[in-house]
Parts: sequence; C-alpha cells; structure tokens
Amino acid sequence: MRKGEETRTRILDVAEAAVLQKGFGGTSIEELIAETGITKSGFFYHFRDKNELAKALLNRYIENDERIYDEIFSRARELTGDPLQSFLLGLKLLSELLSDLPNGHPGCLVATVCYYERLFDREIQETNRNAVLAWRRRFGRMLREIMAVYPPREPVDVDQLADMVSSVLEGGIVLSKTLKEPNTLAEQVLMLRTFVKMLFLPVVEMPRVSGGSAFHGSAEPH
Repeated sequence: MRKGEETRTRILDVAEAAVLQKGFGGTSIEELIAETGITKSGFFYHFRDKNELAKALLNRYIENDERIYDEIFSRARELTGDPLQSFLLGLKLLSELLSDLPNGHPGCLVATVCYYERLFDREIQETNRNAVLAWRRRFGRMLREIMAVYPPREPVDVDQLADMVSSVLEGGIVLSKTLKEPNTLAEQVLMLRTFVKMLFLPVVEMPRVSGGSAFHGSAEPH
C-alpha cells in the first residue's frame, strides 16, 4: 500500500472509531488531524470536507459488510445445498464471528447516519437507504429459496421477514452496547436462527406410543 493510501486508510480508521463512539456531530476534523498526526492541508488533500469523509466512511463500511455476508453465506452454501440448512448454518457462522469480537460490535455506521441524517446531503442519505434495501434483497433471496422447499407454518411477508434479520442485527448492537454485554448480539442472532427453524421446519408425525396417545415433533436439520 502506498503512503497516500496508508494515510487515507488511517484517517478513515480513526474517524470511524470516533464517529461510532460520539456520532458525526461530536467528531471534529481538528481531533482527527491531531489523532492521525497529519497536517490540516494533508487532511483536506484526501477529503474535501466532512461530508466527503462521511461518504467515504459509509461506502467503506457497506462494502465490508457485504464482503462479510458474501463470505459467510457462500461458505454455508458450500457445506450444504439445502436452502434452509444453509441459511441456519450461515446464521450460526455469523453468530460465531460476532462472538469473537473481544469488546463486542463497535456499532453500525448505517444506523449512525440514520440517526444524524440531517447532517448529510441527499447523496449520503440515498446511499444509506440503498444499503438497507440491499440487505432486504440479500436475505429475501435466501428466504424465497427456503419457501420454495419449506412452506412456512404461518403466513409471512418475505420482505418483512428479510427486514427482521437486519432488525435483529441492529437491535442486537444497541442491546449489547446499552447493557454492556458484548455477547448479546451473537445471542440475538442465535435466537433469530431458532425462530427461522421453527417457522420453516415441517411437523413430523411421530409413532404412537403405548396407550394410544401420540405426539408431534419437528424435523431437525443436520
């Protein structure tokens, strides 16, 4: 990596940590300059203003998010061709990844931009909106594949169910940070996994036991 790229990456790293901790309004260009040890002209060489910095931060965050989802759910699909088991495995792998974060998830820039959207121009707001819609499309595709094989036990809107994945992830971040319990986010992902399993796994008629009574169970994916 060239020196200019290293400096830009350093600015983005410091800015992201500050913004997730204090918000965009509470993060000044002056403190970023001091923290990175560059000159003011050096900062403005890379970013024309704070809005351009925010745009670069958001785009980088979204790209990294998409890369992680691609890797996790592609890996799950390689391990099993069954769409339901693949999705459940992907959620398990995601939970394990989140559990490995020693201090919990640092926060979500998409949510942060939403909270402070009046600070940003229409382009950033639209980028943020498109990121959330991309999550809906991603999880919606997987859920439609599941529903083609496993009819849900209750009527569901696929887009709303896909949005629920994002809601659990974003809500889990808030819970983890508020309760200061880093593992809460990973546990919420596992709870979502349980819900999806219960929603789609077929009910299997079990053999009758002595006395003529019968009970029902659920098929469990391997």
